[in-house]
Amino acid sequence: MTDGLRVFFDPRSVAVVGASGDPSKWGYWLARGALRGSDRRRVHLVNHRRAVIEGTSSAASLRDLPEVPELVVLSTPAETVPAVVDEALELGVPGFLGITAGIEGEADLATRIRAAGSRIIGPNCLGLFDATTTLELAWGTFAPGCLGVVSQSGQLGLELAGLAARAGLGVSRFVSVGNQIDVTATEALEDLVGHAATKAVVVYLEGFADGRGFVATLDRLREAGKPVIVLTVGASEASRAAARSHTGALTATAAVVDAACRAAGAILVETPAQAIDLAHLLVGNPLPQGRRVAVVSDSGGHGAIAADVLARNGLTVPRLSEAIASDLRNQLPSGAAVANPIDLAGAGEQDLGTYARVVEQLLQSSEVDAVLLSGYFGSYGADTPALVERELEVVKSLAGAQRETGRPIVVHSMCTDSLAVDSMRALAVPTLHTIDAAARSLGLAAELSDRGRTGRPPQQPEHATITGTPPSGYLGALDLLASEDIVFCSVHVVENVDQVVAAAHLLTAPYALKAGWIDHKSDVGGVVLDLPDADTAAAAFTEMEDRLGPGAYVLEEMDTRPGVVELIVGGHMDPSFGPVVLVGLGGVTAELYRDTQTALAPVSIVEAHGMLRRLHGHVLLEGWRGRPAADIDAAARAVVAVSRIIAEYPHIQECEINPLRVAPDGAIAVDALVVGQWS
Repeated sequence: MTDGLRVFFDPRSVAVVGASGDPSKWGYWLARGALRGSDRRRVHLVNHRRAVIEGTSSAASLRDLPEVPELVVLSTPAETVPAVVDEALELGVPGFLGITAGIEGEADLATRIRAAGSRIIGPNCLGLFDATTTLELAWGTFAPGCLGVVSQSGQLGLELAGLAARAGLGVSRFVSVGNQIDVTATEALEDLVGHAATKAVVVYLEGFADGRGFVATLDRLREAGKPVIVLTVGASEASRAAARSHTGALTATAAVVDAACRAAGAILVETPAQAIDLAHLLVGNPLPQGRRVAVVSDSGGHGAIAADVLARNGLTVPRLSEAIASDLRNQLPSGAAVANPIDLAGAGEQDLGTYARVVEQLLQSSEVDAVLLSGYFGSYGADTPALVERELEVVKSLAGAQRETGRPIVVHSMCTDSLAVDSMRALAVPTLHTIDAAARSLGLAAELSDRGRTGRPPQQPEHATITGTPPSGYLGALDLLASEDIVFCSVHVVENVDQVVAAAHLLTAPYALKAGWIDHKSDVGGVVLDLPDADTAAAAFTEMEDRLGPGAYVLEEMDTRPGVVELIVGGHMDPSFGPVVLVGLGGVTAELYRDTQTALAPVSIVEAHGMLRRLHGHVLLEGWRGRPAADIDAAARAVVAVSRIIAEYPHIQECEINPLRVAPDGAIAVDALVVGQWS
């Protein structure tokens, strides 16, 4: 625990201002929770009527207390908070927990607190809980455990804590950061790096003021062996930011947060339930080192459904070798399926030890990375009390096999509550109640394992300065990108018909004619393609100039190479996470398909290749239906180049190539855009 935040999580004394004897009020919950920690710290209650709460008398004001408390909890009406804070600052209070919402002048309040050398969490927060220091200053009930929860939304954080309690995980520390006028969520997360009781972390945030600092903290948590699960908003159309480039339109907040998680070795989920389901797999369990899963069940239906759901979550159910299959065949009834999924065909009911023997054999093989046990196991003792002890023995064997092999077991049990289910969870054998949750969580765990091996926060390069005239329009973007070794077709600037004819004789047909100063030329008819000769090009110029007016038009050769795949490669400055790069299937259909990958910039050539591999359309680059493979290296180099431009030039807000035409013999940029603030 950093000394700067000790006052919040292990104060020597605490005062609840606004304490109440009414169980329906915040002041009651805060007072009651504070008094539970009275064996560890001195607790003072402040109520202007001097009420007696839970047998403890309260003082009328902070000045009436026998000492200056280290932490003051603010739970009074909003209009009274500034005066209470000023009184506390005069006394020398170092820490505040702001529960009250709707305080006017929050920024000024924060300035006064920081100027006095004090700190505040909140306001407008649900409170704090720390299981290791008997600290309970929050609304709600918390079960002690191993999961750290940091949440911008108090109620959503409380839901996470409740789900963790019901799942048997419990909470090691709960921090509701509220409006973050001083202490930020990133600071609260940083303090968990050295918090021994915290084994995994779930964080919910709606905004990321210092995105790169957030990423660095997640990376330190990963290094400390504490996996991080992130919840956020921003995946809906309503939360997408408008931008002049396709890149901006294609990048949702959630996509950028996912890129940040990938860089830090964390994982993004969609709902609180998914977060807690995944936490089951991450607390005390080995991560799968690949995506191969063996499915074991005593029901053919369970096994088949499990195989399908695993596949939908990016996992494979490989056919087992004949050696393994033959050995299983000798152990199981004649009707058993042994190729994978493995159907025990009643063997589990005849001898519960069969589950342990089969699962252990699969874990010890080199053919799978994890085992999913799906179906009735966990229910035997609940339905037949005489089998309780035997089922618990099998649970111990499963846990032992997982420890010895370093490969995870995930259990989908039909039973929602039994001694066996409780025992599996206590022994770090994650047990979930639906196959959807089990397969999804295992897929996310495999992804997290990949990120732990490859993800690293990008190093910010030295800032570069644009000399001469800032890039403007297509030609300016072309010059800047060409300086990073991006290849373009031969072009000529033309401003009248004579120049069009002259340029046509210097270029090779067919030609493209473009209005070079317009960002989205296709939208306004500013592009004409497949012009076969000089006369046709001249006629096209006359027609376009009549519609769009005079300007710097461009006549260029067209890329007519066969086997081309069109990509979009773009970068933009995210307001929270800084430079971001995107690659996806491109051309005029980029926003239709939305097949994109996003990363924090700059990226390495290895990271660029990874982005390309994760595209659904990557098969097109590899060669589809007998077509030759495209030059993926050239595509990756273009991603690296754009990522460097957006990271190195602080005045550039957007940089885009669309399309980048990638063929077997290289990549050619056909259109480009740079947007910046040059003043």
